Amino acid sequence: EVQVEELQRLLAGMEKEHRTLLLKMKEGEAELARLSGVEGDKLAEQDRSAKLEKEVATLREKIHHLDDMLKSQQRKVRQMIEQLQNSKTVIQAKDAVIQELKEKVAYLEAENLEMHDRIEHLIEKQVSRGGHSSRARSKSEYVSSKRPTGPKPLPLIRVVET
Repeated sequence: EVQVEELQRLLAGMEKEHRTLLLKMKEGEAELARLSGVEGDKLAEQDRSAKLEKEVATLREKIHHLDDMLKSQQRKVRQMIEQLQNSKTVIQAKDAVIQELKEKVAYLEAENLEMHDRIEHLIEKQVSRGGHSSRARSKSEYVSSKRPTGPKPLPLIRVVET
């Protein structure tokens, strides 16, 4: 965006110079026309006329060069704007994918937590029934001690059609 602003500032400067040179060229052409309209026996007027013709030719070349530069800068600005728009589109698409993945992670965390709760419940039932095996198993052997950190996600609720 900074480059775009810089190019636009340069374009404005070139357009201003373009207008100034056009004005000078018109003034030179008017002066040349005035001098050529007057009888030109005097050598000084002929010299002035020749100088003005050279100046007008030089100014025309400068104007042509500035026109080319303006067109080039305008192309660059359009390309940069297009690149910015493409980048924004890519970013929006990636943001949508990130959001979708966040939702999937939240869903899986809730499902994982629900499964942990079920396992804990089953273990508690086995312990309360007295269904001990030959060796005593601690609750931590059945349930991983690693719980998701942060706020507890809501349990998954499944709808069953009958």
